[in-house]
Amino acid sequence: MTAIVGLVNNDKVYIGGDSAGVAGLDVCIRTDEKVFKKGSMIFGFTSSFRMGQLIRYKLKIPDHDPRIDDYEYLCSTFIDELIKCFKDNGYATINNNEVQGGVFLLGYNKNLYKICSDFQVGKIIDSFDACGCGESFALGALYATKEDIIDPEVRIFEALGAAQYFSGGVREPFNIVSI
Repeated sequence: MTAIVGLVNNDKVYIGGDSAGVAGLDVCIRTDEKVFKKGSMIFGFTSSFRMGQLIRYKLKIPDHDPRIDDYEYLCSTFIDELIKCFKDNGYATINNNEVQGGVFLLGYNKNLYKICSDFQVGKIIDSFDACGCGESFALGALYATKEDIIDPEVRIFEALGAAQYFSGGVREPFNIVSI
């Protein structure tokens, strides 16, 4: 349960997130933020705070071989290291030899990507994306403001505000990071 919003504007990637920790009908406001910078990347996670902690504190971001493009690097070298981190730390779920993780947004080299629970790397044609239980509401707000000349952080706050208004699993305070 959460809302994570990503936006690319003028070659800068922004990711914002809420602060809700949700278990069933219980909600608590957490101080450990769901959005953060790590090396040359920014992350915004949903699914599990443990997953976010592993990415933030345990994942060793692998070197990017300059002979391969960003997308190939993320789909191969980066994802291989992410899966290894999850397996080594007891987070990955393995059923019928299929590894499952969680969902997060990733900002890297002026682009926004969504990493899904099956470790696919998604990149949509829009300059924005979202994930979490507030995803649809946030995407609607981002779509509605795509032609407006609004500060990108204001757009993200508006999208998170819409998600909070319509979803019981999204709560302020909202945090934004950029790279």
